Formats: sequence, C-alpha cells, structure tokens
Amino acid sequence: MTHPLSPIDTILIDRFQRGFPLVRAPFATVGGLVGLGEAETICRYRHFVDAGVITRIGAVVAPNVLGASTLAAMNVPPGDLERVAAIVSADRHVNHNYERENALNLWFVVTAPGETELQATLRDISRATGYAVRDLRLEEAFHLDLGFPLEGGTLEDRAVMRQPRLEAVDEGDSALLGSIEDGLALVPRPYREAAGRIGRHEIDVIGRLAALAEAHVIRRFGVVVRHRAVGICANAMAVWDVPDDRASALGRRFAGEPGVTLCYRRRRAGDWPFNLYCMVHARSRDDAAAVTARLDAIADGFARDHTVLFSRRCFKQTGARFSETRSAA
Repeated sequence: MTHPLSPIDTILIDRFQRGFPLVRAPFATVGGLVGLGEAETICRYRHFVDAGVITRIGAVVAPNVLGASTLAAMNVPPGDLERVAAIVSADRHVNHNYERENALNLWFVVTAPGETELQATLRDISRATGYAVRDLRLEEAFHLDLGFPLEGGTLEDRAVMRQPRLEAVDEGDSALLGSIEDGLALVPRPYREAAGRIGRHEIDVIGRLAALAEAHVIRRFGVVVRHRAVGICANAMAVWDVPDDRASALGRRFAGEPGVTLCYRRRRAGDWPFNLYCMVHARSRDDAAAVTARLDAIADGFARDHTVLFSRRCFKQTGARFSETRSAA
C-alpha cells in the first residue's frame, strides 16, 4: 500500500536517506532544516516507522567487512514454499527472504559472524527444509546502495563504487553497529542511548560512525525506506551469463545506468550459470522491464544467457545483524 507524503515528509525521508546528522541532537538539527521542532520531527519519524514507510534510521554496511554474507537460492515446489520460507525467515542470520518468478524461486541473504557460521547456517537450512541451497557468493561489487530517491535523481555519484577500507575497522565496531542494527532510538539523544547499551561514550559512538562512513564501511547512514510503501512497487533481479573477462567492464557500465539499484558479480553455482546481477526497482513492472531491456541491449554480443526474476513476495526484510558478529577484516 502506498502512503501519501506531505512535502515536509518527503524532505524528511528523501534528504536524509544518507548523511543523517552525526551530532548529539540529530533530530533537532533535521527539524531545524525544515522548520520543525525536535519533538515534532521525532513524532514524524515514529509515524513513518509505525506506518511501514521506513524500516529504521541507521547504517547500511558494506558486505563481508564485518562477518561473512552471501546470497542464497533454493528451488522449492510451490506447494511447499510457505513452509520452507518460514524456516528460512526464522533463522537469525537471514535478513532478506523473497519469492521470485523462476524455478529457482526462494532467494535469501545470510549474514553471519564468520565463514564457519555462514556455512553452518546454509547447511542447517538445507537439512531443515530438505532442499539444496545454492551459495551465490559475491565476487565483485559495482553499485551497492538501495536508496530510493522519491523525487527523481540519485543519491550518489553512480559512476564511483568506493571500496571499504578494511584497516579502518576497530575491534569494537561490531558491537557498535549491533547497538543500532534495529535503527536509532527515536529520542532526542539517540547516540547517547546507543552508547549506553555498549558501555561507551556518546561522542565516541558519533566519532566511530563518522570514521566508518568516511572509510566506506558504512555505505550510507540515514533513513532506510520500504520501497513499496512509497510507490516503488516493481522489484526485478536481472541476471546474465557473461564471460568472466567481460563481467567487470559490463558491471561497471550497468552500475551507471538509471534504474539500477544494485549491481555485482557473483559466483556461478551448479546449473545456475549466471554471474552478473542487477537489481532494478521501479514504480511499475513495465518501467522495470524497460530498464532490464536497456541493460540487455548493452550486454548484447557478450551475454550467453539472460533472465529476469521479478519479486512475488517478501517474507523477510531487515538490516544485517551485528550484535553477535565479530570483525572478519
């Protein structure tokens, strides 16, 4: 269901999908920019969460910097899909779980404390469900953001994919990110509350978040939107089988195309030959199909196979969990 937004609401969401203030009283700062008091600003953000327009205000973290993660997929008979999806969603290491239009129809993301736990999670899911799990490991990222500008445009320079600087990660950063993994508390001093959960000082929390953002470990810090609630209703994953020596160049080209929200190269797995992936989010299926058709034209002459998997159902969508994750950097 699409929720109507006032002009001020749109600014509160759109302007702060990245660059949410890292200051002691961030809601007062945000409110001052749009002519609202601190209490009213907090009230509006609380309404956005309660109405399902946003999931949280917090960090979107680069994959495989803290812990280990992968995209996984299963071929599940339609009559057994809800049972299997419930088992997958119940695992604490699964943060996204979708049904897609393909024989390989259940797709989920696993983020675990490390490689050993990640492999154990995939094995446990396979045993509990009775179906094989394909591990489609990330090999190269070209564009990872998942911000949804509400008034057109983009949230960053799409031509640049800044790589995280692993040396910037400190031992306590997993606990820090774990303290805000469900989002900043909607209170006047949210960083002080996060600091209290992990026995640190407010200014230290603010400083570390700023350092992780500067190092691109935090890909963006701000409002995380539920795209369907703001009218971005079509979600398509387009995949190509291209020669490995062409994948990087094509991936960088795809990443700069309007309409692409994620772009990466992944490991092939068994009878799934595809290695180049793009996520496309649009206001309609036709709009998304137009983007994937444009991408397919770019890949023409290189791609050996191509398919588009539209999302049917979202079973689970949360941020990655860091409260039990140690640094793997």
